[in-house]
Amino acid sequence: MLVTGAHGGLGSAAARACAEAGATVVLLGRKLPKLNRVYDAVAAVGPEPLLYPFDLEGAVPDDHAELAARIESELGRLDGLLHCVAEFRGLTPLPQTDPAQLARAIHVNLTAPLWLTQACLPVLSKAADAAVVFTLDAPERVGGAYWGGYGLAQHGLAAAVGMLHHELIGSNVRVSGLRPGPMRTPLRSRAYADDSDPRTRDPAVYAPACVTLLSTRGSVHRGHVWSPPA
Repeated sequence: MLVTGAHGGLGSAAARACAEAGATVVLLGRKLPKLNRVYDAVAAVGPEPLLYPFDLEGAVPDDHAELAARIESELGRLDGLLHCVAEFRGLTPLPQTDPAQLARAIHVNLTAPLWLTQACLPVLSKAADAAVVFTLDAPERVGGAYWGGYGLAQHGLAAAVGMLHHELIGSNVRVSGLRPGPMRTPLRSRAYADDSDPRTRDPAVYAPACVTLLSTRGSVHRGHVWSPPA
């Protein structure tokens, strides 16, 4: 299993849950010290993971292709790709957003995950049953004011779930989306300094849902965005 944003709140929890379920996890992220901590936590509960420091912002398509080739060389195939990476610097009115920041947010949250999916599809196709899972935010929230490039990218990812599903419907690669409820993460704290929403949960609550979508049990959610109960 390849998990992007593996040192983030949901990414690290999902990586650990996948390892506990017996998967060999490839940990992808740009902050090596944080990745090392996740590596130790994952190795303590399951098969030894693979560590892959990777900066989605600066990576070009050839870098994504090299990543996919290395996974194939090391593992032979890829059974699942879980997109947990997220780039969000805070709420800002779109007219006042720095153009470079807008482009960065759209690229890291939308373009780069799609590039990585493209690159990994040949390796995913080597598995008998493979899954691509995009983690999505609530559209009614991030479609409102001030969410900028992150909000725009989230709507693009939701569209990509349906698009890729229809394009891959006859293949062994399933595509679905996961829409967790509010989680206590650094990303959320940048939007809500005083977060009093009683629905907010630890990301680990949604880790089992990640395992479900990546496993054969996730076939019932093929082509759909699932909002699991907390």
